[in-house]
Amino acid sequence: MIEKEVVDALTMKRAITRITYEIIERHQGIENIVLIGIKTRGIFIAQRIAQRLKALENIDVPVGELDITLYRDDKNKELEEAELHDSAIPVSLEGKEVILIDDVLFTGRTIRAALDAIMDFGRPKRIALAVLVDRGHRELPVRPDFVGKNIPTALTEEIIVEMEELDGKDRVLIYKEG
Repeated sequence: MIEKEVVDALTMKRAITRITYEIIERHQGIENIVLIGIKTRGIFIAQRIAQRLKALENIDVPVGELDITLYRDDKNKELEEAELHDSAIPVSLEGKEVILIDDVLFTGRTIRAALDAIMDFGRPKRIALAVLVDRGHRELPVRPDFVGKNIPTALTEEIIVEMEELDGKDRVLIYKEG
């Protein structure tokens, strides 16, 4: 496997800042917004966006954590083998503008599962999708509303997002066979 860094820490910070500004521009006021990060790295991205929104708009935007393990259609459904985590949604989603956040958008299956999971917490007014990296190769009709970086890939490549909170540094890597 050949590893190549395609996004460094500064570029990642800029991408998250750009997503934050786009959220502000597309919403007339952010008081009704709830950010929901998909475990694991989506949560860190959501928290960073919330911090930037606080700095820019002086509003505390609620941040939720969503575990989609039991909603996946492409994983083993045996409960004994499923790695379970708790979802933590701090407010009711009824009538809210939810921004679902993930690190990498690939086939769209994670997002489909997340949409199913969100509906168990209430019926939002609207759901938007923000991703740090869109690598293409969709299997489902899923399109992000906010994209930090488009990184076209081959199916044989893998995108790995590393974040300071978990991995000790911010960067995006691409692994290639060969």
